[in-house]
Amino acid sequence: MIYFEEIEMGHSVSLGAHHFTAEAIKVFARAYDPQSFHIDEEAAKDSHFGALCASGWHTASVWMRLMVDHMKTDIQATIADGRRPAMLGPSPGFRDLKWLKPVYAGDTITYSSTVIGKRESASKPRWGLVEHHNVGVNQKGERVFEFIGTVFWERRPA
Repeated sequence: MIYFEEIEMGHSVSLGAHHFTAEAIKVFARAYDPQSFHIDEEAAKDSHFGALCASGWHTASVWMRLMVDHMKTDIQATIADGRRPAMLGPSPGFRDLKWLKPVYAGDTITYSSTVIGKRESASKPRWGLVEHHNVGVNQKGERVFEFIGTVFWERRPA
């Protein structure tokens, strides 16, 4: 896990892929987004989606899980290399969240994150703010999900 000063604009990482099964879609939806086109295959056929599809919040939650797993792997590699990993702070938010196409049962979504901006924090001198464009693409190469996120990132100690 590198420090703020070492982050390069345009740096992109693959976060991995996730296969959305009908059962997982229904389990998530029953708990968090119980709309008929997420929980009932017959009702979904008559919806504007035409088939069972994942909640957008499900696609976003999978992104978060893959991002956390990626960060843990980076931290472990940095420690194994004998270095102290930079800390990440909280996220002050995100913008431009878009669910561009439905994610259907059987789809596999591959997620990635690309650095698109960074600046020093005016109020927290030990931190910088990093902006990243996050994307999910289905097995057909179609973008199905995207948003721009921001996170506090530790600056190199003086």
